[in-house]
Amino acid sequence: MPIKNWSRDDRKSIFKKISEKIRPSPLRERLSKSIYKLKILENRLSQSVFKMDQRDKTLFEKCVKARENKDTMKASMYANECAQIRKILKITIKSQITLEAVLHRLETVQNFGDLANSIGPVASVVSALKNQLSGVIPEMAYQFEDVSNTLNEMVMEVGEATGVTEIQTATGEEANKILNEASMVAEQKMKDKFPELPTATAERERPP
Repeated sequence: MPIKNWSRDDRKSIFKKISEKIRPSPLRERLSKSIYKLKILENRLSQSVFKMDQRDKTLFEKCVKARENKDTMKASMYANECAQIRKILKITIKSQITLEAVLHRLETVQNFGDLANSIGPVASVVSALKNQLSGVIPEMAYQFEDVSNTLNEMVMEVGEATGVTEIQTATGEEANKILNEASMVAEQKMKDKFPELPTATAERERPP
């Protein structure tokens, strides 16, 4: 019988059985540790977004002032720096939004024991977060990899303990859904939060 069709009591019961069977550390304890680590990473992502946001504001103001003073060289330099920061910001904000969705799912697993249906996709998403951040915040990417490995081990062990072999069936599709939704929200946040760079506006407004 597919896990998604189990009753809440069945889920709690199987959660307890799996926790007792899997060693060296009980499943619930490992899940709690993974949630704790991800919350620390979420806080670090928030701090990174704040710092980059402040840096972008400073550079943007300098860019505007340089344009007002008709110093096109400096304006272009500040605009390029802003553009680079915003590329990193977009990745970081997307990772932040994705991580919020991941934590929500893991906390639901912790509360209701909906194990395989949630942990499989979440493990894939955490792995994707590692890849997203490897080029911008490599030290955090390593920590995401550590959590991803733990979750993947749990997925395999849950499958072995329950005899359910189709745990990964919809994992890829569900993981992509989470990532795509986060990407759309991040895109909108970038549009709402960050004004267009003056140099780009000036180019459009220049008379033919």
